[in-house]
Amino acid sequence: MRQALHMAPPLVASVLLAGCGGGVLDPQGPVGMGNRQILLNSLAVMLVIVVPTIIGTLAFAWWFRASNPKARYNPGFTYSGRIELIVWSIPTLTILFLGGLIYYGSHHLDPRRPLGSADRTLEIQVVALDWKWLFIYPDRQIATVNELAMPAGVPVRFRLTSGSVMNVFFVPQLGTMIYAMNGMESELHLQADHAGELYGQGAHYSGAGFPGMNFTVHVLPQDAYDRWADTLGRGTEVLNAETYRALARQSQDVAPFGYGEVEAGLFDAIVRQALPPARGPDDGRGGAPEIHPLPLEASICTTRVDTARMPLDVEKGG
Repeated sequence: MRQALHMAPPLVASVLLAGCGGGVLDPQGPVGMGNRQILLNSLAVMLVIVVPTIIGTLAFAWWFRASNPKARYNPGFTYSGRIELIVWSIPTLTILFLGGLIYYGSHHLDPRRPLGSADRTLEIQVVALDWKWLFIYPDRQIATVNELAMPAGVPVRFRLTSGSVMNVFFVPQLGTMIYAMNGMESELHLQADHAGELYGQGAHYSGAGFPGMNFTVHVLPQDAYDRWADTLGRGTEVLNAETYRALARQSQDVAPFGYGEVEAGLFDAIVRQALPPARGPDDGRGGAPEIHPLPLEASICTTRVDTARMPLDVEKGG
């Protein structure tokens, strides 16, 4: 028994500390910080109601117990204006507070609201496929699959669509999630303040390969981002209508790779469905597409050309 009591505190602490990193409560950008603040403010407003209610319930039960001679028994009580005022004013004020928080958040954290001037904002085009993510960098005419790179401290405008069924683009530490649907375009503005690696995911079930629809976000200093983009851009593999159709075929757990050149207007063609969307999830037995992605001859940290599908090894620091 004594040993169990000694083990209880570290076990409880380990459970509580397990959620301290990597999620919405550990934001790495202004949108994530705004989302966290709204969450904490809403929690505080609700606790103002919940905690006194619990304490009051216990206090009433204890005070009006049968063995308490000081408790006044009043069987003829029918109405109290003061109690009525309290009963209605507390939930009304709570709704007003929460409504104000939601109103402020829905406008201040509007996904379409730019985070900086247009000349400082980087555009990245995102396509959800079965079962992988395609990221196109139109200013560099390069693309990556299942791996996203962005410079630290630079606002990013994401234009999102789907080449298959509906999905959700979500980087928990950066903030707002948003749907990507075929035949339409969504917009999301995010920013990462510090260099590092973040976890991104598809947050909407999309078939057998859904568990593998995750990606790594490499947040790089501007000079490291420029070197990475230049290295990728020297490749000869082209993402055009033909290679996109091959890429769009169902495949699971695809290792990250990149394209050194992207056909102009490809993303808009996907949105307009000039390139028809894939058939969507089936029984999950579809074979992997025959694609020959760009070998990354030199990443930020290392140089290796040992496979056709090579993950991006990028540095966290400057």
